[in-house]
Amino acid sequence: MARDAAGRVTVRAIRLTEPLTLDGVLDEGLYQRGLPVTGFIQQLPNEGAPATERTEAWVFFDDRNVYVSARVWDTAPETEWIANEMQRDSFQLINNDYFSMVFDTFYDRRNGVAFMVNAIGGFFDFEISDEGNPNSDWNPIWDVRTGRFEGGWSVEARIPFKSLRFRPGSAQLWGVQLGRRIRRKNEMTFLTRVPISAGPGEFRISAGGTLVGVELPEKNRKLDIKPYTLGQVATDLTSTPIKANQFDGEIGVDAKYGVTQNLTADFTYNTDFAQVEVDEQQINLTQFSLFFPEKREFFLEGRGIFEFGRPAGNVEGGPRVGRSGAGSFGGGDVPTIFFSRRIGLQNDLTVPILAGGRLSGKAEKFSIGALNIQTEDQPRAGAVATNFSVVRVKRDILRRSRIGGIFTNRSVSTVAPGSNALYGLDAAFSFFDNVNVNGYYARTKTSGLESDDRSYQAAFSYNADLYRFQVDHLYVGDHFNPEVGFMRRDDIRRTFTSAQYRPRPKSIKAVRQFSFGASLDYVENTTGRLETRIAQGRFETEFESSDRFVADVQRDYEFLRQPFNLTPIVMIPAGGYDFSDFSVAYAMGEHRKVSGTWSFQKGEYFDGHITAISYQRGRVSLTPQLYLQPGFSINRIELPESTVTLKLLTTRITYTVTPRMFLSGLLQYNSSNGSMSTNIRLRWEYQPGSELFVVYNDLRDTSSRRTALLENHAFVVKLTRLFRL
Repeated sequence: MARDAAGRVTVRAIRLTEPLTLDGVLDEGLYQRGLPVTGFIQQLPNEGAPATERTEAWVFFDDRNVYVSARVWDTAPETEWIANEMQRDSFQLINNDYFSMVFDTFYDRRNGVAFMVNAIGGFFDFEISDEGNPNSDWNPIWDVRTGRFEGGWSVEARIPFKSLRFRPGSAQLWGVQLGRRIRRKNEMTFLTRVPISAGPGEFRISAGGTLVGVELPEKNRKLDIKPYTLGQVATDLTSTPIKANQFDGEIGVDAKYGVTQNLTADFTYNTDFAQVEVDEQQINLTQFSLFFPEKREFFLEGRGIFEFGRPAGNVEGGPRVGRSGAGSFGGGDVPTIFFSRRIGLQNDLTVPILAGGRLSGKAEKFSIGALNIQTEDQPRAGAVATNFSVVRVKRDILRRSRIGGIFTNRSVSTVAPGSNALYGLDAAFSFFDNVNVNGYYARTKTSGLESDDRSYQAAFSYNADLYRFQVDHLYVGDHFNPEVGFMRRDDIRRTFTSAQYRPRPKSIKAVRQFSFGASLDYVENTTGRLETRIAQGRFETEFESSDRFVADVQRDYEFLRQPFNLTPIVMIPAGGYDFSDFSVAYAMGEHRKVSGTWSFQKGEYFDGHITAISYQRGRVSLTPQLYLQPGFSINRIELPESTVTLKLLTTRITYTVTPRMFLSGLLQYNSSNGSMSTNIRLRWEYQPGSELFVVYNDLRDTSSRRTALLENHAFVVKLTRLFRL
């Protein structure tokens, strides 16, 4: 390792001349002969200060893999280490003590892949696009082992070259960042200096070091073939005709081929998504549609390439983070230009996917993504055979900026005869450490909706640690119709602005940072009529323990173009409404054995009043392998004509047998639609890339006071097998 006067770090990878046994015990002679990478630097809490605990790391490679090993020294006894998660890709792992490694394999200083591991062998992997927008559903084949030594714990990780993408050529130049979190101290340290305002340091790819010396074999293209077989027994009492204990079986296949070292083609036939978790239910107290995230593996991998219109970097946004959710108006109004849930789902029902393909990767300074999917008829969902196409191109410019374009097409429109298409251009510029400018322009083409069919946005943000400022203007035309996207509302002009002051008081030892903020969200329709106005004042305290306290006061104006049903029998009339409320929330640090966010909200709601209490993101760690995730939201709404109490209760229990095998059960009750659902799911990655899923789903109607009536249930077994050639 070499570190120059400006703090830039160069790490040389060492070619292995003897086998490395992946056991987490660093006892091979190569660890004595090769000098370790050391000298980690704090990002938090004291930017630029030396790490309080020592870390030593090595990078090796052979003809098939790159290896990263580390000795993670810790002066505290093992009983004080935070390691309460074993499950692969669990977000809880980021709230543990962990060691991380990030590779910028294209050396473009903005995109990368990250790997994390904690002391008990739990591991997490994700893609990073444009120094933000992490994709944790990227699941490469890699392996890792951990061990113990006198004074700390150790890591040995093996990542096959075939699990990565990189520039052509045998001699490689990569970006690299190594990091560590010491959770009990709330300390983040990295190989290079990362600004405290950058958010999670793994995302700031441009601040990483340089990895030299890696040499690839001449032939490294890969061909992955992953067939599946599935059997299920299902009952559906809401279908016509009724299905009762009906058996069904399917077979299909996915394939992945490395066209070049940096471009990959994916193919799917008779796509099935039986392994997908059910959606987590939400209570909707607004007039707008709810947004449910994509969960299907085929669409999640490489999704960062298809992101459109987002700012570069991990920019914070949205004025109501941490609120209970009740009465959360505005925000989320920027259309999602490509939303993959539009493919294979319609009217909340599954539409069969016949086949599809995708090409994604990077060529020089261009990121390229192309997708084509064919679905079949599904009369029950009102869907006919449809072809979906998406093409996305981005070009890197300057040091941390990009420009790009997108095209989407749906062969059968859902609102007019013929097809639906969209064309768009976007740009995102990042200057210095904290200045971001981004925007887009897009138009749709739908028969009968030719005028006012455009949308555009321009946004500026300054995100330093002490001061933050954001201003954003959005236009969505009345006939803008992105049918391969998601849009909450059209016919609007929205202006949003916010400012924050975030001091770090040195005289109060228990407090890490205060935040004082204010925001204004102002939405008119395109004729100038006010539709939404939200003014908010907010105060937040982050404690050294990682707990947070938030309080805010909010004043709303909301114009309802038409009545909306709060419940099937409770309607709020059309018209304009002025109302205000306040909320407080306390979030317990997620590294604790018991964590979660408690919130309370009280005030006006349209022409009535609301009292809401919730417990969100709850977690009770019983052992490192067994935990509960309880949650609830109770909203009492008093309107002139009626009083209604809406309840959402959820409980998830998870037992992790090994990092690659877990059993999870989720129970949900939603009084707003009278539903109670159960999802039990076993996932076992019996060898890297090959999995067994056993899933049971049950949905019941609880609107009857006497009993919960069965609507449907299904028992599914799915087996996949990966062949890597």
